[in-house]
Amino acid sequence: MRHAVMNDEITSSNLKEPTVRITRARAKALVSSGELPPLCPSRKQDDKRFSRANSKRAASDNNKPASSSAASPRHKKRAVLKDVTNVTCENLYLNCINATISQHSRHDREGSLQKKGKVVPACAKQSQIPVDKRGNMMEEMNKVNVEQSNEISSSANLKTGPTEFITTKMSGEVGPFLKKIYANRRIRRLIPSTREDHGLCKKEESLEDRGIINIDSKHQDPQMCSIYADDIYTILFASQLDRRPLVDYIEKLQGDITQGMRGILIDWLVQVSEEYKLAPDTLYLAVNLIDRFLSENYIEKTNLQLLGVTCMLIASKYEEIYAPQVEEFCYITDNTYTKEEVVKMESRVLNFLNFQLSIPTTKKFLRRFIQAAQVFYKVPSVELEFLANYLAELTLMEYSFLKFLPSLIAASAVFLARWTLDHSGHPWNSTLEHYTTYKTSELKSTVLELQDLQVNTSRPMLNAIREKYKQSKFKCVSSLRSSKPVLSLF
Repeated sequence: MRHAVMNDEITSSNLKEPTVRITRARAKALVSSGELPPLCPSRKQDDKRFSRANSKRAASDNNKPASSSAASPRHKKRAVLKDVTNVTCENLYLNCINATISQHSRHDREGSLQKKGKVVPACAKQSQIPVDKRGNMMEEMNKVNVEQSNEISSSANLKTGPTEFITTKMSGEVGPFLKKIYANRRIRRLIPSTREDHGLCKKEESLEDRGIINIDSKHQDPQMCSIYADDIYTILFASQLDRRPLVDYIEKLQGDITQGMRGILIDWLVQVSEEYKLAPDTLYLAVNLIDRFLSENYIEKTNLQLLGVTCMLIASKYEEIYAPQVEEFCYITDNTYTKEEVVKMESRVLNFLNFQLSIPTTKKFLRRFIQAAQVFYKVPSVELEFLANYLAELTLMEYSFLKFLPSLIAASAVFLARWTLDHSGHPWNSTLEHYTTYKTSELKSTVLELQDLQVNTSRPMLNAIREKYKQSKFKCVSSLRSSKPVLSLF
């Protein structure tokens, strides 16, 4: 009887429930059709779902009220972007450095802030500093840095600036990552400094102490590359030892060519460069290419002019802005060679040289040395420049000058030019010795041979260079001679 009553109660309570199992898909279909009302979740399920949602977001929503609904969770609000108009990269970088250095005193600062009633979140202690107090903090940091730098400088008896203090003082207190940064770059402080670079001042002082005039101190002319000139010529001095022609290739390799033929060819190339108004660098490079090719390639005398024209064509393409056409070089040879022959020889020369055309010739060193010699004149001496260029070009036709380095020839030309123009003092001094890297004793043999070329006029057939510098635009420097022997200077 009891069981029957219980069964009746159960059946009466479940009259409205379906007799089959209700799945989620079936319940959704019944609700959409209106046959079954939406089922409300039980209190137990609500608690379980709410606790699950809270456990998942416990790490990020600790400050949310516990009564928030799981059905409509609140999104986390972004932090308000504050005024950063007066914050620069230097301020942020210095704040980071300050935070790294003063980690040991961070808790003390937190305690002081809490006493004042100002609580700052841990994730924004550095970025949310009040704007009106940044200046005070920066002044205090600068005072501390200056005081510590004075202590270091007094103990080491050295004049150490703020930059050196930051680099040396912090290197033992920061991590390896910041150590690498400090090693690669120098950190500049926010206080504007009028102190010049210590290394540059040191270099200038050492030059002045040695009695050397710094010719790169004035940077008005950008074409002189004064800032990089010292490094450029250091590389040129080293590279002049490479890719040099043999000093005796005519005796060892060339059986059909003589020294006189080589001189006639170069004398003719000087006339070609004057005819087409080519730059002096083109002539120097063409002669260098001829000697380098003849050092390892046998050439018959019938093709010597073809080689000279081809090397002049290659040098023009390398040095000139508007190089003459191949047809013009064929025309200058009275059409002795065709265009196809010139192009074929050009390919042969370039392939042999591996297209290595950047050569420090005498002209490149001569510009630097003349600039060093001009500092002793109140007004730049035009005669000195023309005479030094004339003496240097005389060496192009002489086969015997292949044994001298280009820088040595340029220094000797400046030495002899100064002596020819002025006998009142010694032509060499500490400034020229510094920039040319040659002492007076090292120039003796080259200067003596160069003076023989200047005085000797027994070769009237090869006078293209003399006629060139006998013009009034070159101040007729080819007619100048020294009244005193140069041997007395050594």
